[in-house]
Amino acid sequence: MNVFRDFSLQSTFMGLLIAFVGFASSFAVVLQGIRAVGASEEQASTALMVLSISMGLSAVVLSLYTKIPVSVAWSTPGAALLATSGVIPGGFPVAVGSFVLCAVLFIIAGLWKPLGRAVNLIPAPLANAMLAGILLGLCLAPVKAISIDPLPGLAIALTWIIAGRINRLLAVPAALLALILIMAYSLDITDESKELLFSNVVAPFTLVTPEFTLSGFVGIALPLFIVTMASQNVPGIAILRVHNYEPKAGTLFSATGIFSVFSAFFGGHAVNLAAITAAMCASEDAHPDKDRRYWAAIVSGIGYILFGLVSGLITTFASIAPGILIESVAGLALIGAFSNSALSAFSDPDKREASAVTFVVTASGVTFFGVSGAFWGILAGGLILLITRLFEPKNVPPLPINKPGSNINGS
Repeated sequence: MNVFRDFSLQSTFMGLLIAFVGFASSFAVVLQGIRAVGASEEQASTALMVLSISMGLSAVVLSLYTKIPVSVAWSTPGAALLATSGVIPGGFPVAVGSFVLCAVLFIIAGLWKPLGRAVNLIPAPLANAMLAGILLGLCLAPVKAISIDPLPGLAIALTWIIAGRINRLLAVPAALLALILIMAYSLDITDESKELLFSNVVAPFTLVTPEFTLSGFVGIALPLFIVTMASQNVPGIAILRVHNYEPKAGTLFSATGIFSVFSAFFGGHAVNLAAITAAMCASEDAHPDKDRRYWAAIVSGIGYILFGLVSGLITTFASIAPGILIESVAGLALIGAFSNSALSAFSDPDKREASAVTFVVTASGVTFFGVSGAFWGILAGGLILLITRLFEPKNVPPLPINKPGSNINGS
């Protein structure tokens, strides 16, 4: 088969690196977000497992079907949104219902072009300001960790800094390794915790019955949809096009939406196109021949499935580790995303004030009527932008320019 002729060791190594970096650099954020909206340890473990397996399966299926390197990920910005939302009225079942609704929106965005265009109508600076506001609180965690537990906090931060100077992609995995070593040699882990760690290697399948509410739709589903489309799906398509591929955006959005629906019933928030790892899959580092690079995405998908199968062990480890240190690693993983979104949010002078309002309202974490600050942030920024445009002065024709040799009286 032509598929196996396209296989290469170079693509295999890149795929394994993508799976490791993609999982290790953000699983702490995902766990933090899912727990924040009310999931128990068992439910969080199930969600991590099903998300990983869904990511892997969708990457394998879509890459084989399209013969292009379709890198798939969970929504890290979406998980960050959940981490700042807190438990909404109705608890985790309402959050799961919101995940289902968000997944349906992904499918509709792929099948119905007006919805996809509507997402693009949201000004990019405001979408980025909302994302920056969501990420700010999480990115402060490393500083808080140093204040609360100085030696471990500093060790993790310094490891991240030094590893990042050597290879940016390995910075967060190195920080995670530092946390593991700190736990192994410094912290007092009881025999009971060790037994618990190795008795829960494979997570249980815990199905959650969703509940649907208006506050869940407005407070979680809509912001999760907007953040994921703006920071994952749309950039994922753009990166593939930059590398001379012609992906069918609608097909990919709908397909990942279907996998998101499946994941949602087990507590997973969103499966979507990758952004950073998409560039790794699609570049010459995966293979000199662009028509053979899709194997990097296939191998990464297999890697995600394997990580998913041991997610019970990973989740138990995260529950044993000090919460502030796990949050520190998660915060370090999001600093790059925060800096990029903040830069994009304030790059346009005409929208800078509206972006600032969006950022401040979102970062405040306030909730009204059970709806999270992310929604109110984008609404407030949009209102400022609308008012600014309504009251901006009409276009005044420019004054005539005097010709050389004439005076101000025109003679």
